[in-house]
Amino acid sequence: MQYDCIVIGGGPAGLMAATSAALHGASVCVIEKGKTLGRKLAISGGGRCNVTNRQPLPILVEHLPGNGKFLYSAFSTYDNEAIITFFEDLGIKLKEEDRGRMFPVSNSAQDVVNALLKKLSTLKVSLRTEAKVAGLRLLDGRVQGVKLEDGTAVAAKAVIVASGGKSVPKTGSTGDGYAWAKQAGHTITELYPTEVPVTSNAPWIQSRELQGLSLQDVAVTVYSHKNKPVKTHRWDALITHFGFSGPAVLRCSQYVVKALKHSKGKGAVQLGFDTKPDQHEEDVFQELAAMQKQAPDKACKNTFKGFLQERYLRFLLVKAGIDEGEPVRTVSKVKLRQLASLCKDFRVDVNGTLSIEKAFITGGGVHLKEVDPKTMASKKMPGLFFSGEILDIHGYTGGYNITAAFVTGFCAGKAAAESRSI
Repeated sequence: MQYDCIVIGGGPAGLMAATSAALHGASVCVIEKGKTLGRKLAISGGGRCNVTNRQPLPILVEHLPGNGKFLYSAFSTYDNEAIITFFEDLGIKLKEEDRGRMFPVSNSAQDVVNALLKKLSTLKVSLRTEAKVAGLRLLDGRVQGVKLEDGTAVAAKAVIVASGGKSVPKTGSTGDGYAWAKQAGHTITELYPTEVPVTSNAPWIQSRELQGLSLQDVAVTVYSHKNKPVKTHRWDALITHFGFSGPAVLRCSQYVVKALKHSKGKGAVQLGFDTKPDQHEEDVFQELAAMQKQAPDKACKNTFKGFLQERYLRFLLVKAGIDEGEPVRTVSKVKLRQLASLCKDFRVDVNGTLSIEKAFITGGGVHLKEVDPKTMASKKMPGLFFSGEILDIHGYTGGYNITAAFVTGFCAGKAAAESRSI
């Protein structure tokens, strides 16, 4: 059968691309290698599906540090408010949570998936699951459809590649689309993990001394091998058996990857943890000194109880050379200043991240100079379009990546449908 448009991939970008193409009058076929559609959507947002973020566009772009400015043209066609309207029109009521994150009121990602699938059914979109694409059909200098691994061909005037990156492979994102992009003459920029836990060989990490400790509202800074601050993010952090995780660390992770690459083994890349981000170091010292003066005969661990989480406090007392059991009056000003310093900037060497497969998002992808920013059309191959994580666009968690997926999907679908008459 001949279609106007084939969409490869049944994730957020692919489902939106198919919907958009059908809404704009195209006959559409979605080809998905897995058994079900929407697997990545179904597990997103911890199973609640953070469908977008309601921050103003400049802030949205700022939170897409991987080439977010490329999306300004696409946002003029379809933006985060349009995404909200789209889902509410499908019957999915949304609620706004902290930092602009938008979730379904039902807290069910499956509701979002079901609403999209129902819409595709209404639009009479053909859905082919357990169908693996082997490559693009390129004839007469343009895309003419796809070839499947079982030897069959599916014809179409336009093909949208929405096959994802290499992260979370259990959802079907195993990097298949990069080969098809190269087949059409595209360049793939270097792939790397983003939004991924960070690893460390520090002895106290390896001994699991603080494993499972969560630091709330901490400022985490990446320091280059030249001891220069690269990026700071303030949120929560989690200490694990291999290093660090939690939203602040995940946001810093791409900068760790880049700093390690630039260091070339010439020096240590570090994370710095500031557990008192609203205070200057002198203020922290004065607060500790006041506590010391108020209860001079109490043991240090009791005097400073509540100043930091207990496990972390005891850890920093050791690092500052303070015996937690000694009367606080015996602690010298020098050691007290050292404790204040550690509260503001405790450093630890880091040596990498977990693999790209363990990352939430893939950095790198189809080179954006080879893609039209308004339509997501290939500049190399007529009839070919891209959407979602296969593009060299990435953001922080919090609804930013899925916003990029939906926006590029909508624009690609619209343009693919409109290309029928060309």
